Amino acid sequence: MNAPHTHSSLAIDWSTQGIVDRRNRFYSASQRKFVPYKDPLIIKRGRGQYLWDEQDRKYIDLLGMNLCISVGHAHPQVVKAASEQVAELTHCTTMFYHPVPAQYAEELAGTMPAGHDWVVHFTNSGAEAIDLALLMARSHTGNIDMLALASSYHGATFGAQSVTGIAGFRHSVPQLGGVTFVPEPNQYRGVHGEGVEPYLKEIDRAIATSTSGRLAGMIIEPVQGYGGIVPIPGGYIAGAFERVRAAGGLCIIDEVQAGVGRTGEAFWSFESHGVVPDIVVVAKGVGNGIPLGAVIAKRDVAESMADKFLFHTYGANPVACAAGRAVLNVMREERLQENARAVGGALRTRLEDLKERHSIIGDVRGRGLMLAIELVKNRATKEPAPEETLAVFEETRRNGLVASRSGPFRNVIRMCPPLCLAMADVDDVVDRFERSFAAASVR
Repeated sequence: MNAPHTHSSLAIDWSTQGIVDRRNRFYSASQRKFVPYKDPLIIKRGRGQYLWDEQDRKYIDLLGMNLCISVGHAHPQVVKAASEQVAELTHCTTMFYHPVPAQYAEELAGTMPAGHDWVVHFTNSGAEAIDLALLMARSHTGNIDMLALASSYHGATFGAQSVTGIAGFRHSVPQLGGVTFVPEPNQYRGVHGEGVEPYLKEIDRAIATSTSGRLAGMIIEPVQGYGGIVPIPGGYIAGAFERVRAAGGLCIIDEVQAGVGRTGEAFWSFESHGVVPDIVVVAKGVGNGIPLGAVIAKRDVAESMADKFLFHTYGANPVACAAGRAVLNVMREERLQENARAVGGALRTRLEDLKERHSIIGDVRGRGLMLAIELVKNRATKEPAPEETLAVFEETRRNGLVASRSGPFRNVIRMCPPLCLAMADVDDVVDRFERSFAAASVR
């Protein structure tokens, strides 16, 4: 675990100040906001569910590098698959044929609900895949209007921003038109409180008043990620699909964060809702840190784009697809979906205990290894506590945890570790949280 980090002959300056100075000097301002801590955290290496910084301090990774690491940092099978492929052929444009992407497409399609004809279009990232899904829905239906949920996050590209319902991710430029937001069925602080029917009526109202009456589709995260780990309650997605299809639209599910066994209930989080989407967007965990995304669609939907030229330069890259194949294999062999359910359940129970000791914790929520605690100034009013959240968050880093702060009010501490997080880690994680709350002087 503590073997020295090796590099190629290309010199790398691993001094803390050198790394910080170069990034500050040469990174564009557009990347400046995406830094979570007051003092930069420099990551040197990772193994499994653990990380080490440039000073060899060890951390428990509760973020999975923004949910990209699914089966664990530097997993031997993924490293071997990618290394062998990069040594044989680093890239093959989709103009030409190669067996690895095609076999991976077959295997990905095999994870989808049976009885449907699924096809795959590979992209470089989740945001690109979201853009393609929007284009595909509008091309197939001939309609323009899209519905999206408030507090949703679908990516930072121009198209993905337009269906993202958090102001902090939307730039001050005209967004892609034809998008209407409806209230998300947040069972903790949603505008209608608990329940499903009032939120479904909002869809009816939006179709009747904010669209032409005919939809291209609706996009939903079964568990909202950057929105603060907000699980969509049972019955909502099925009800939304019924309404969207009645208005001529397609049903798009964004599995970029909640997919690949993370919720523990199913391989894809939409499966727990008893629905079959028309389009599924995947990325992040499918590549275990290797850039890889895909749109998985029913064949008749994808065929609507057959007459136009469209490709993504590194989409279907054989190295990325080799890594993706290895991820699917590791998920099966190591039963990581089952591990997410068991370990995530144990961690959630301990977080509920933490809530009993700290009144500032208003809510504990999530599924599997996609969990969050929301901090509030007052449990009765649910007034967000962003300053206190930041104080606790900074202390978690000092106590050897890597997590993230999210939600529309930045008052949610989000935990989405690699799916190999062990039962032996649970008490350690909660103990470090306990110390962090104490050091931040909040209760």
